[in-house]
Amino acid sequence: MELCGVTAIAWSKSISPTLHSPQTFSVWRFRRTRTFCASSGNDSAQSPKTDEMIVSITGATGFIGKRLVQRLHADNHRVRVLTRSRSKALSIFPGKKFFLSSTLSSYANYHFLIQEYKFYIYFFLFPSISFLILIVSYLPLTISKIDLLFLLLNLFICLVRDFPGVVIAEEPEWRNYIQGSTAVVNLAGTPISTRWSPDIKKDIKESRIKVTSKVVDIINNSQDELRPKVLINATAIGYYGTSQTRVFDEQSPSGNDYLAEVCREWETAALRVDKDVRLALIRIGVVLGKEGGALAKMIPIFMMFAGGPLGSGKQWFSWIHVDDLVNLIYEALSNPSYKGVINGTAPNPVRMSEICEQLGSVLGRPSWLPVPDIALKAALGEGACVVLEGQKVVPARAKELGFSFKYPHVKDALKAIMS
Repeated sequence: MELCGVTAIAWSKSISPTLHSPQTFSVWRFRRTRTFCASSGNDSAQSPKTDEMIVSITGATGFIGKRLVQRLHADNHRVRVLTRSRSKALSIFPGKKFFLSSTLSSYANYHFLIQEYKFYIYFFLFPSISFLILIVSYLPLTISKIDLLFLLLNLFICLVRDFPGVVIAEEPEWRNYIQGSTAVVNLAGTPISTRWSPDIKKDIKESRIKVTSKVVDIINNSQDELRPKVLINATAIGYYGTSQTRVFDEQSPSGNDYLAEVCREWETAALRVDKDVRLALIRIGVVLGKEGGALAKMIPIFMMFAGGPLGSGKQWFSWIHVDDLVNLIYEALSNPSYKGVINGTAPNPVRMSEICEQLGSVLGRPSWLPVPDIALKAALGEGACVVLEGQKVVPARAKELGFSFKYPHVKDALKAIMS
């Protein structure tokens, strides 16, 4: 059980006569009390329910990872967020156990809070900063202003949305949290939608292969009773290369470009996992959602009446709604039939011109201003191939497994996202 509370806070005001003057003055007494957010127990101390999963997730702070954590948390499963940045993870999943000293003026505690919760301070408290400064400036000097700000921050932290079933572990702690998990979902990797320099290309590959290799090594070196039974490893439809005429399914061979090479090595690293661990490789397409991915970058452009297809508009756009992808991963966690390669794409891919036309229609904006190839290449360099070239990928395996897509058509997906 998660406990968040604030003990009583009281100010008392009295009117006292002065010894030398008929004037009165106010004496404010501030009673410092303890503010806390605490959990009744740690993750390892809790006994799992029979149908409860313990899922360790890399890439949990990303677009897809956040939605997966929310889904698992909503269904009362326990989640272990494997991260390289505790402060970033805490800003997204504020569920850290908290018990503060009753000495609110402790600068060390105050500084700790500022660092750990700076995301919330900047985005939630900043709009009210002028008001707070005004109020604090009128307080008598008998009250420490740092105490008041600290108290307000404590109150705020206890009221923000909490994730009591989520545990956050930085990289040196991963082994302790992967061991004993029911399953591991590996979503980690540097975003590819940027300008590719030699260093960026190296990081795109290494960020995926190194994390996957680390996760696999931990699983393989675990004792049998502590070894996770399932590994869901992300990969991408870039595995197939690009084409305007071919249709790719899970049986199609790999391409010969840079992204195909990255995906092959990525999957090879995952395939080293112990043979007793069920492995599902999800080759993910372009994920649609308002909070991230390609669509989040397209929407503002269309809203400014400047939207249109990228390049020729004839390239294939193999997409999937983020909710369908999360549901696919969720099903793969618990359904033993989900193993091997599974394409994470919707059953009806479209060309770039069609998705731009549909997006414009949903937003009530025209799709009339194409972005020429040369402009994208100037901005993204070699990375422009991500949007200028495409592939028609179908989810043959998911359909064979009976997976039900909530959004099989792009128009319905866009309407749901923008509603």
